[in-house]
Amino acid sequence: MVSLGLYGVMGNPIAHSQSPNIYTQFARQTKQNLIYKSILVELGNLRGAITDFYRQGGLGLNITIPFKKDAWQLVNHCSPQAQQARSVNTISIHSDGSLFGDTTDGIGLIRDITQNHKKELKNQNILLLGAGGAAASVIEPILAQSPARLVIANRTSEKAAALAHKFSGLGRIIGGGYKELIGDSFDFIINATATSLQKTLPPLPENLLNSNGWVYDMMYSNQPTVFMEWGKQQGAERTLDGLGMLVEQAAESFFIWHKIQPNTATIIAQLRAYN
Repeated sequence: MVSLGLYGVMGNPIAHSQSPNIYTQFARQTKQNLIYKSILVELGNLRGAITDFYRQGGLGLNITIPFKKDAWQLVNHCSPQAQQARSVNTISIHSDGSLFGDTTDGIGLIRDITQNHKKELKNQNILLLGAGGAAASVIEPILAQSPARLVIANRTSEKAAALAHKFSGLGRIIGGGYKELIGDSFDFIINATATSLQKTLPPLPENLLNSNGWVYDMMYSNQPTVFMEWGKQQGAERTLDGLGMLVEQAAESFFIWHKIQPNTATIIAQLRAYN
């Protein structure tokens, strides 16, 4: 086995993270030798935490809530996708300490929906909740699936509108506040907010989900999230959490670092059984 060094995930909160388990399984599956740990970072201290990690010999990091935009601002270079989203969830640390950022969230989301759950997004009316880094990182891949339209809703309507405008050249997309959703309905609703971590819901109007509609929470839990429960109450055909997305985006990060693509299906099944 070849030693590939130290890797980790930084966030706040971080105790719930399944990433150390996932990457340990990736390493076993692909016969790699690595250490992967979760790191709680104080708000406002991402730069210092990454510097400390580099000094410990760290080679790669995943970045989760609430630091994805901060990470984009800190990296020296980044992929076109990360630049467009202004969001970074994967950092490669070079030998000189320079940082290269990428985003794998969008790839993870689309692979989970279209490959693992066999759901096409083409011609679907899609609602994306939230306008932060998590939302920004999945817009381009969603629009690449040619939905009928993509609506971004956020508590601050101006932020959603600005985000939609930024991606307006890629497809039919608009943004606004939650009140503007009244009277509208969607085939697929994706929660990109962190409300499920606080066990709360965005202020969603009634009758927002079309018949046979799906809901997808980018958060994950060993129990259905409050957003998934809301989806059930709205008559959703399927209610999904973000565990599959987590594994798929992790697999893409693993590929960026090691140029090896792990098998995700067995790991998703194992995590589901464990939870």
